[in-house]
Amino acid sequence: MRFSHVVAASLAGQFVAAHGTGMEGMPKTFGMPKELRARNPLARLQTLYAAHSAPALDTRQEVERCGPANGNQKCAGNDCCSAAGYCGTTKDHCKAPDCLFNYGPGCDANKTPSGASTRNVPRPKLGSIPYGGAGIYACKNPGTVAITYDDGPFSYTESIMQQFEARGGHATFFVTGNNLGKGAIDQQWAGVVQKMYNNGHQVASHTWSHQDLSIISREQVYDQMVKNEMAIRNIIGRFPTYMRPPYSSCNGQCQEIMAELGYVISYFDLDTDDYNNLTPAKMETSKNNFKQALDTRSDNRLAIAHDIHQLTADTLTGYMLDYLYSKGLRAVTMGECMQDPEENWYRQG
Repeated sequence: MRFSHVVAASLAGQFVAAHGTGMEGMPKTFGMPKELRARNPLARLQTLYAAHSAPALDTRQEVERCGPANGNQKCAGNDCCSAAGYCGTTKDHCKAPDCLFNYGPGCDANKTPSGASTRNVPRPKLGSIPYGGAGIYACKNPGTVAITYDDGPFSYTESIMQQFEARGGHATFFVTGNNLGKGAIDQQWAGVVQKMYNNGHQVASHTWSHQDLSIISREQVYDQMVKNEMAIRNIIGRFPTYMRPPYSSCNGQCQEIMAELGYVISYFDLDTDDYNNLTPAKMETSKNNFKQALDTRSDNRLAIAHDIHQLTADTLTGYMLDYLYSKGLRAVTMGECMQDPEENWYRQG
C-alpha cells in the first residue's frame, strides 16, 4: 500500500507518527540539551514513509535513483529525491523533512518564499532574554504556564486557538514554513497565522522545513531560519525572535547562529508526549503527564504539544487549560511567561 493511501485513510491518521520517538522510558521533563537532542519526533513518520513509499515508487519504468545510498546521484530537472532514494514529483517524494533536499532540486525544503530576503535585516538586541546559547527551559513569571505547539499550522490549529481564547488565555505556536506536504504557510495558511497574531497568540519559528540544525551545514542553518522569516514576514509584516529547534537539536554551531540572528532558543520542561499517545486511551497518559507536572511544581511550567494531531486539539488542549485554571494559574505565551514585553517578540522584516 502506498503511503499516500495510508494518509488518506483518515485525517487523524495522517500524522499519527509525525512525532514518535519509539524511546521507551524517556523522561517527560528535560533539564539538559543533550537529553533534548535524544528526541527524534519524526522517527515514526520516516519509518512509515520508507516502508510504504519504496515499493510503490519502484514500479516506475526506468526510475532514477538518488541520494547517498545510490552513489550520491542527484535527480534531474526539478525532481525530488524521496527518503527511499527515488526521483519523482509527487507529494510523497517532495515533502519535508523526508525529501533528500541535497539530491532533489524540487524538494519542498529547497523552495523559497517570495519577497526580499531577511538575511541582512539589522538585528539589535531586544530585551534581556539571552539569544543563542544553551536555551530556555522554564518560565519566570509566577502563576503562569506557557503551553506551546510545534509543527503547525494545520487544520486543528484554529480550534486550539479558540479554546484558549474562550478561557482568556494565549498560546505560542512554533510554526514550520513548509513541512509534511501541507504547503508553504504564506500561501496555504496565511489566514490562520494572521489570526494567531491578531488574537494575541505568539508566533514563533520552528524552521522552514524541520531539518535537524545540528547536522546540516552552516549555510543551510541560515537558510532554514531566513526562509521561515520571509514566509512569516509575508503574512504578519514581521518575523519572530523566538525559535524552537526541530528534534530539540541545536549544537554549538547552531547556538552561535541563533545568537547572531537574534533568536531565543526555546525548549521546555513539561513534555506532554502527545505524539506518542494518539489514541483516546493513550491520550490519558499525556493528560497525566501534564497533571503530574503541575502537581509537582504548579507554576512557571513551559509545556510542549503538537497542533498537527486531532486528539491534541480535541482532547488534550481543553484538559490542560481546565486543569491549570483550576489551580489558579494563567495560560500565557512564552514571551509573557518569560516576563518579556510583546515588542521584543518580533522584528520588522
